Amino acid sequence: MTANSDVLKLDGLLSAEELALRDTVRGFVRDRIKPNIKQWYEEAHFPVEIAREMGRLGLLGMHLKGYGCPGRSAVEYGIAAMELEAGDSGLRTFVSVQGSLAMSAIHKWGSEEQKNAYLPGMARGEIIGCFGLTEPTAGSDPSSMQTTAVRDGDGWVLNGAKRWIGLASIAQVAVIWAATDDGVRGFLVPTETPGFSAAPIEPKLSMRASIQCDIRLDNVRLPADARLPKAKGLRGPFSCLNEARYGIIWGAMGAARDSYEEVLKYSLERLQFDKPLAAYQLTQEKLVNMLLEIQKGTLLAIHTGRLKDAGALEPVQISVGKLNNCREAIRICREARTILGGNGITLDYSPLRHANNLESVRTYEGTDEVHTLILGNHITGQPAFR
Repeated sequence: MTANSDVLKLDGLLSAEELALRDTVRGFVRDRIKPNIKQWYEEAHFPVEIAREMGRLGLLGMHLKGYGCPGRSAVEYGIAAMELEAGDSGLRTFVSVQGSLAMSAIHKWGSEEQKNAYLPGMARGEIIGCFGLTEPTAGSDPSSMQTTAVRDGDGWVLNGAKRWIGLASIAQVAVIWAATDDGVRGFLVPTETPGFSAAPIEPKLSMRASIQCDIRLDNVRLPADARLPKAKGLRGPFSCLNEARYGIIWGAMGAARDSYEEVLKYSLERLQFDKPLAAYQLTQEKLVNMLLEIQKGTLLAIHTGRLKDAGALEPVQISVGKLNNCREAIRICREARTILGGNGITLDYSPLRHANNLESVRTYEGTDEVHTLILGNHITGQPAFR
């Protein structure tokens, strides 16, 4: 943000190293994403080649340590997520699915052999992963999953379906969660395995520059060593979801900030009744309200990141950030569109594209309703999920 917009001087809360990373990722977004995102979004195209470019920048699995991963801090990962989503939610989502979900699952719950086989290539963007938890009838309630893994001699046979799985049609490995006679377990499924199929969900009105798929698992046979040995129960996938939810706290503010900055510039240049839009009280009220929520949301993200780096972050605190920042970001983007008038419905301007994307971001990794109930349970001690 400009000096005038950073009214709380939040840059002063970041170290020189963190600011340098921000500038590097911001430059990548400026040079590589923003000139192309209009076409990618309009054509519903995800640029697969960008995976290796992001790998070279150290953006994949960047908060993970060892096995060729960058080993950066939680705050640095958050900063990168914010800058990427200022470009487009779909591109930030790629980094989240690859790093916070697929790579995180292997890093947290995999064997040494699995980690060495996959993580270095995934960190370089040479291997793309996906994370199969959500099902056609099991979104907010993964405990009702119907995908099964049955023992067959020394191996396993998987059957079932997954839906809204990012990157599945271009991935080389899928982390699939399935119900077994020993609880929910995770499995690494090479996507060329017979019986595995993935089809992109189309057409979409949101997240058009990214890929979400339906997965079918028809008698997919896997060896014994395909199972993630350390993951048992829903704690396994939930730990990965919390990593992704954390990144969203930052990312949503990136989309909001980009929308604000675009309409601030527009309102200073656009003349109506012989003076710029920014000179009118109603426009200034809109800009001020946007700025207040961006500054507060960014402060919340920084605080959450510092807690995470200190090992003190609790899941309920992630729910605070995910719920608040997604809700406020979508309001900001919608309000920003109004300043643009009719021009705001075109892809020449970012706010409506960001707002459409945020409809998905607000829904995945826990809806508003789910995070509200998590917080309600925390403050009252009364679970109200059923």
